[in-house]
Amino acid sequence: MSEITIRPAVPDDAETIFYFIKELAIYEKAEHEVVTTPDEIRTSIFGAGSTVRALICNIGESVVGFAVYFFNYSTWQGKNGLYLEDLYVSHEYRGAGAGKALLKYLAREAVALECGRFEWSVLDWNTPAIEFYESIGAKPQAEWIRYRLDGDALTQFAAGE
Repeated sequence: MSEITIRPAVPDDAETIFYFIKELAIYEKAEHEVVTTPDEIRTSIFGAGSTVRALICNIGESVVGFAVYFFNYSTWQGKNGLYLEDLYVSHEYRGAGAGKALLKYLAREAVALECGRFEWSVLDWNTPAIEFYESIGAKPQAEWIRYRLDGDALTQFAAGE
C-alpha cells in the first residue's frame, strides 16, 4: 500500500475540492444542492480574510480525498473549537486509512492549537460513517438539535419579514 500524505490545500486545489464536493453531494443524494463553483471556492477558502481551511489527501500519487474545516468558539470552555464541515474519500480508496488519517491530522491540529473540542455532523442514515466515528471514540450529541436558516427563509428573516 502506498503512503498516505496530507497537506494544506492551496488555491490551485480549488478544482479538486470542487470535484470532491460534487462526489460527496452525489453520495449524500444532494447533488442538486451544490451551487458553488471552483472560482467561488478559490475566493471563499483562500481569499483574504477567509476563516476556512482545507486539506488534500493523497495515497501515493493519487489525490483521494479532502477535508474543509474552520474554527468556532465555546463560551463555556473559553476556547476555540475545530469544526469539520466536510470530509470525503473517494469510494475506491475507502478502507485504506485515508479518512482516519484526515481525522487524526485535524485532531492533532486541534490539540496543538489548544481547541476545547473537535466536532462534525453526519447524516443519520450514513451508518458506515457513524460506525467508524464511534470506533475512534467519537460520541453523538443527541441532546442538541441543529437548526438552519438558508435561502429565502434567511433572506426574509434578515429583512424583517
